[in-house]
Amino acid sequence: MTETINIDVHPIEQSRIDSIDFDNLVFGRSFADHMLVIDYENGAWQTPQIVPYGPISFGPAMMSLHYGQAIFEGMKAYRSVDGDITVFRPSENLKRLNKSAVRMCMPEIPEDTFLEGLSELLRIDSAWIPDKPGCSLYIRPFMFSTDEYVGVSPSKTYKFIIFNCPVGAYYTKPLRVRVETTYIRSAHGGVGFSKNAGNYGGSLYPTKLANDAGYDQIIWTDASEHRYVEEAGTMNLMFIINGALVTAPTGDTILDGVTRKSVIQIAKDMGVKVEERPLSVTELIEGIKDGSVQEAFGAGTAAVIAPIATIASEGIDYDLPERPADAFSRKVYEEINGIRLGKIEDTRDWVYRIKE
Repeated sequence: MTETINIDVHPIEQSRIDSIDFDNLVFGRSFADHMLVIDYENGAWQTPQIVPYGPISFGPAMMSLHYGQAIFEGMKAYRSVDGDITVFRPSENLKRLNKSAVRMCMPEIPEDTFLEGLSELLRIDSAWIPDKPGCSLYIRPFMFSTDEYVGVSPSKTYKFIIFNCPVGAYYTKPLRVRVETTYIRSAHGGVGFSKNAGNYGGSLYPTKLANDAGYDQIIWTDASEHRYVEEAGTMNLMFIINGALVTAPTGDTILDGVTRKSVIQIAKDMGVKVEERPLSVTELIEGIKDGSVQEAFGAGTAAVIAPIATIASEGIDYDLPERPADAFSRKVYEEINGIRLGKIEDTRDWVYRIKE
């Protein structure tokens, strides 16, 4: 039996919750009262602490600022219909965090430390979990190097933190996206499969160009030929083509999304054919034109299921048909949401429940 992890708790003197307008939540702008902090020193993780959310002190030579040893994850907490706090598949997020850590020469987080620290943090800040439809408590675990050293080598010390944000919907309308054929997100042999900070920093400029042109996101294509669809900046991409669910196979250039693998499993359980295969931009655009592409949507923790209304390629906008009431993307969202809230039986053991 695993021993209970010792956690030092230093509660905030006065909660800030009354200053938050829960009727008008902007994604990622409001932060709950506390954060979990764990330092890695002398080859071991130290005692976890829960402290008031606030600034972190560091020196200008801190290595993560110079050499990019920084990784993160994203999860969500909900209030279930029976009153428990629920988190959707957190062990899968931890597996991916640790996979990112190995690639970036960082220490892995033990599962019991991660889950017990997260559980205690959510118990303490449970009042911050919104109870309004479409809202949730977004969870941001992240780790960064803390050595003060100007030299290109792995740090010997690290800091792991989890903080939480009450949020509404990440996207509030169907998306307009543009196929990117100049810039790249990742290449074979690189770090595209990991959630490291550099992947996202490098995506900002091409995404800004797309935003300036009236698009919400970009569709990344393969680095060598810009021929095949990979993913979007904040989510995996999925399509219903001739009744089958089609999505790019994961590998070292595509993030192995937790929502993505959940959608795939639900599709299989529904009897929907699943094709994890390369999808060319040509096939995609021709499919929109001839009607074989019936749906396009993104899947990710922040976005959950984000329908795509328009895909632009080579300067031309191609509109997807309006989603019918029985669209696959609607049905899969309702199932995931129902499982998270306890409205649908969790037969796959996806929900991590926290008792207060």
